[in-house]
Amino acid sequence: MAQLSGQPVVILPEGTQRYVGRDAQRLNILAARIIAETVRTTLGPKGMDKMLVDSLGDVVVTNDGATILDRIDLQHPAAKMMVEVAKTQDKEAGDGTTTAVVIAGELLRKAEELLDQNIHPSIIVKGYTMAAEKAQEILEDIAIEVTPDDEETLMRIAMTSITGKNAESHKELFARLAVDAVRQVAEKKDGKFAVDIDNIKIEKKAGESVEESELVRGVVIDKERVHPRMPKRVEGAKIALINEALEVKKTETDAKINITSPDQLMSFLEQEEKMLKEMVDQIAATGANVLFVQKGIDDLAQHYLAKYGILAVRRVKKSDMEKLAKATGAKVVTNVKDLTAEDLGHADLVEERKIAGESMIFVEGCKNPKAVTILIRGGTEHVIDEVERALEDAIKVVKDVMEDGYVLPAGGAGEIELSIKLDEYAKQVGGKEALAIENFAEALKIIPKTLAENAGLDTVEMLVKVISEHKNRGRAIGIDIFEGEPADMLAKGIIEPLRVKKQAIKSASEAAIMILRIDDVIAAKISKPEGGQGGMPGGMGGMGGMDMGM
Repeated sequence: MAQLSGQPVVILPEGTQRYVGRDAQRLNILAARIIAETVRTTLGPKGMDKMLVDSLGDVVVTNDGATILDRIDLQHPAAKMMVEVAKTQDKEAGDGTTTAVVIAGELLRKAEELLDQNIHPSIIVKGYTMAAEKAQEILEDIAIEVTPDDEETLMRIAMTSITGKNAESHKELFARLAVDAVRQVAEKKDGKFAVDIDNIKIEKKAGESVEESELVRGVVIDKERVHPRMPKRVEGAKIALINEALEVKKTETDAKINITSPDQLMSFLEQEEKMLKEMVDQIAATGANVLFVQKGIDDLAQHYLAKYGILAVRRVKKSDMEKLAKATGAKVVTNVKDLTAEDLGHADLVEERKIAGESMIFVEGCKNPKAVTILIRGGTEHVIDEVERALEDAIKVVKDVMEDGYVLPAGGAGEIELSIKLDEYAKQVGGKEALAIENFAEALKIIPKTLAENAGLDTVEMLVKVISEHKNRGRAIGIDIFEGEPADMLAKGIIEPLRVKKQAIKSASEAAIMILRIDDVIAAKISKPEGGQGGMPGGMGGMGGMDMGM
């Protein structure tokens, strides 16, 4: 509101909240740091889990950063920006979501120290930008090249990703499943591998133990045969894929037909029957003995298919049809009349099996399938869901290494190396920007510090020891938190993809820079939900009812 010759001028509507300058920065930094603190305890092999309960009472138990932040109901805009960091990291690299958010939070904490020394945000932003660019160069320098054929390295990458998650007790099994699945669907283009992880289908079924999880070199469809007289098991399967309904088509236009005698009605029904029989005859004539249909199958058509001994499944999802085509080499046909023997796919075995009391169709023994299925078993739904998240991360990190061919030592070794090198870089740069670069370097130590903290180690002592060893023994020295000592991460096989670390630094620095550049927050009045809190109340701006006493 402003005064104009004694008259008040209302600019912003009533109920709008506005934070300007240092206040806006302080509140945004606080909100972002609280988000980082929330997920920080989940980092590393000894990280803890979070139990998230939504408004409907559904429970999720996880230590996956992206899942935690996705499930929390947040109100503060700066907090939502931190969620975007996790989502970007998950989409681009598949792992390292917690790392990215923790680094972003620490960069902001260090920036606040500089703001308290009256250093202008623009200088901090410039220093952070320079440090982030330099960090990318340093990471590329210290990266170690691996070949996609190096199965042992791929296994170690997957196991490092799974360590610390609920699937850890069976990490070798899941690492093997992830590596085998990615290598199976990888396609070579211009001498480089490309992996489309949509071709790896994950099916979950409660029951049995986690050890019963398996990789099916083909596709598992959560459906059953349409007719009980159809064979349950077909060996040497010739598979037809049709995406139209095996039903009598209705006319496009609205038509009314008057039938005046029973004979006419009979001939109508006979004609329908004949049309359906012709459809089935055409399918049988191609030699197909297994049929997957994207739409419905008429009862009468089911009867004829059963007579021919064809195993048929209806209402198969479009995505599953595409996977079946990739796995078996079949072509999806729109019109039954166009189906020929060349369009059929092949599999050694198509079988209906009972899994946890439900029927599923297994298409196995495909020659060189470019689509595979991982069937996850486990005692409870919560266990299976967490195993799935761990497996997805493992699949994505193996994909990163297959595509890029570079890895880094994990266990905080990469961050310590960056911190040491960026400190040297700051001395070359000089000026006030050097302070920002030094603080950036210091902020990266939060990762080894958190790893030690979550393992119950003395963080100060551990950090001093590991940095000293790192300088003396080389850039692969990180924290072995099982032994509680500095160790050579490469020798221990604790490695991560270069892409994960590069993306984490990139996402974290960009988010921190964006939040630092904000000096004015204008929040419109938010109507109060029933029993909830509206607007951006008191100081921090309301965190969706989260208890933030940290």
